[in-house]
Amino acid sequence: MLKEYRTIQEVTGPLMLVKNVSGVAYDELGEVELPSGDRRRCKVLEVNGNDVLVQLFESSAGINLADSKVRFLGHGIELGVSMDMLGRVFDGMGRPKDGGPDILPDERRNINGTPMNPASRNYPDEFIQTGISTIDGLNTLVRGQKLPIFSGSGLPHAQLAAQIARQAKVLNADAKFAVVFAAIGITFEEADFFISDFKRTGAIDRTVLFINLANDPAIERISTPRMALTAAEYLAFEKDMHVLVIMTDITNYAEALREVSAARKEVPGRRGYPGYLYTDLATMYERAGRNLMSEGSITMIPILSMPEDDKTHPIPDLTGYITEGQIILSRELYRKNVLPPVDVLPSLSRLKDKGIGAGKTREDHSGTMNQLFAAYARGKEAKELMTILGEAALSDTDKLYAKFSEEFERRYVSQGYDENRSIEETLNLGWELLSILPKSELKRIKPELIEKYLPENGQ
Repeated sequence: MLKEYRTIQEVTGPLMLVKNVSGVAYDELGEVELPSGDRRRCKVLEVNGNDVLVQLFESSAGINLADSKVRFLGHGIELGVSMDMLGRVFDGMGRPKDGGPDILPDERRNINGTPMNPASRNYPDEFIQTGISTIDGLNTLVRGQKLPIFSGSGLPHAQLAAQIARQAKVLNADAKFAVVFAAIGITFEEADFFISDFKRTGAIDRTVLFINLANDPAIERISTPRMALTAAEYLAFEKDMHVLVIMTDITNYAEALREVSAARKEVPGRRGYPGYLYTDLATMYERAGRNLMSEGSITMIPILSMPEDDKTHPIPDLTGYITEGQIILSRELYRKNVLPPVDVLPSLSRLKDKGIGAGKTREDHSGTMNQLFAAYARGKEAKELMTILGEAALSDTDKLYAKFSEEFERRYVSQGYDENRSIEETLNLGWELLSILPKSELKRIKPELIEKYLPENGQ
């Protein structure tokens, strides 16, 4: 029998102080029962001797200090997990949101998980095909990697996230693949877009969706990504599935963290975010990876919108330290109607060299990737020179590079949200574009690969 307390001292916004409490732990779940019989859930934020500070998940309106009761449940927030989660939509607290029945769980897991032992981590080295040329060809995603997408407000990161969720697969055909999608602090329209897009394309069958709306409580927003990771850990390390976790938008998560921190009157760090933002993000991101004890893996794509397109803002800055690279979306390309507007040059996948090459993608992948990067960078320089000095100031070779840069954006980067390119199609398209340049300029590719793959019209 759970002990009940009628010792609520004060309620300030979402926070409530309960006195003379014993045997309660940090992060423990509680229930507040109102005189009307209505129940509201809360979570322990702080324990100070016999006093406990809790945060309510719902509104504090109507709580009568004298007549309301609090009981603590003896465990943290838990998620019931089973294979029945696939194809279902849940809210940010793991309750079904699609009108279907509750899940009959195989087990209940604390959503904070347990850190993976560094000694049991396996090195990421298997290619994941997203069907998007700018990622597969130039900033390759590797199984077990954490590769964030840095976007800006108003840029189409939602469409890109849906495209990756729909198209991503491990090339090994018999591998069981699942997507866990966490939408954090999004609008009704965005939620409807994700759900209807996944249902329209059939991607819902291999997807678990957790959707937290902008009008849901901040404390629920903090739980949503951890719910998703708990589901992913079960599918990956219990059921040996390759799981891709997509989380959008991490900025909304960090804002909720700042809101809770301010309510607790904690000393703020950079831009008002709590000083433990780095640690908090790391406890989420580091749950991705491969484990020597299991065939399964968790690959993570966190998506965040950079306030004012500022890469030095604390959220993208700290995310960049913890993860293995970043894909950056460009407002300039978006204005040119290049979709998805991936800015290739500042984007980076630190593990790309580990997942490409003969036996994984193709023998020419590394050379063509380096050559495309170099040619695009030089082509952009040539176009800038052309703007300042006029076309007459360019050499014939510079004009070819400028042409290459335009064709590269038009054909390679801009592929829309419905085209799913295989890695062979991406590599062949790269060769087609490189054939614009004289063969003598292809200095980053081995001569035997040029002979084998360069199209006949190559100069």
